[in-house]
Amino acid sequence: MLIIFLLVIGGLFLFSHESEADWKYTVKRGDTLFNISKRTGVSVAAIKSRNGLSRDTLKIGQVLTIPTGTTSAGTQNTPSRSAGDLELLARVIHAEAQAEPYLGKVAVGGVILNRVQNPKFPKTIAGVIYQPHAFESVSNGWINKPASADSKKAAKDALSGWDPSGGALYFFNPAKTNNPWIWARKIINRIGKHVFAI
Repeated sequence: MLIIFLLVIGGLFLFSHESEADWKYTVKRGDTLFNISKRTGVSVAAIKSRNGLSRDTLKIGQVLTIPTGTTSAGTQNTPSRSAGDLELLARVIHAEAQAEPYLGKVAVGGVILNRVQNPKFPKTIAGVIYQPHAFESVSNGWINKPASADSKKAAKDALSGWDPSGGALYFFNPAKTNNPWIWARKIINRIGKHVFAI
């Protein structure tokens, strides 16, 4: 009985200290702490610490909390960048816009960076990309494919401040979705097959 009580109290303590920018990741076949760290730009030590892990062993279906931001005073409104941001951004650009013109690739990167700057979204690139149901390429695993040279260059251009989207927070292919919520967004730009919206 005492053990159950301690587990409940410990869970409440962890939950109450969870940052709003943290996100959940479900372990899939072949995942290791190292490759999750590499994909997200969050250190193995930080992932282990946040999840109370003492070993590197993971189980398929295990849900990890990935620490991607902070809510401490003084840094709450400052988006953070990590060493893995360029690679991660390039992979999502490749997965979401590989058939789009170069301008469209950079615009997809711009949307992700616009979200990082917006208080309604996580404060890191990894947090935005891995936010549940945010990008189809994360759900279907395409994000794990290597990025093309063009997508890497587009990611660099987006990180350098180029935003052909015009400040958009969303993009979609109108021929592939009938989702009423996304269609209710105000469309501000069109590049290739994508429309960009706020």
